[in-house]
Amino acid sequence: MTLEDKNLYANEDPEEEEEEEDEDEDEEELEDPQDTIRASCSESSECAPLKEEFDNCEERVNSRSQTTEDCTQELFDFLHCADTCVSKELFNHLK
Repeated sequence: MTLEDKNLYANEDPEEEEEEEDEDEDEEELEDPQDTIRASCSESSECAPLKEEFDNCEERVNSRSQTTEDCTQELFDFLHCADTCVSKELFNHLK
């Protein structure tokens, strides 16, 4: 079965399908405000030290071949800080 046969079988017009694809390309990609806010919160004075602590832990753990240490607590501390910051600002940006 060819592509044309499939389109005819599904009662679809190949030209309409091409037009729909063109419309999708013309639409602007919506940006999630949470991503933008999270990035700024991650660099804030409150969360930056926690991110640095997490990054240092990652480097330390990755530099060792055998270790039982992981950076779970550092990650949780950083994410908690970032999420708290985001929650204060996010709903002001939503419609």
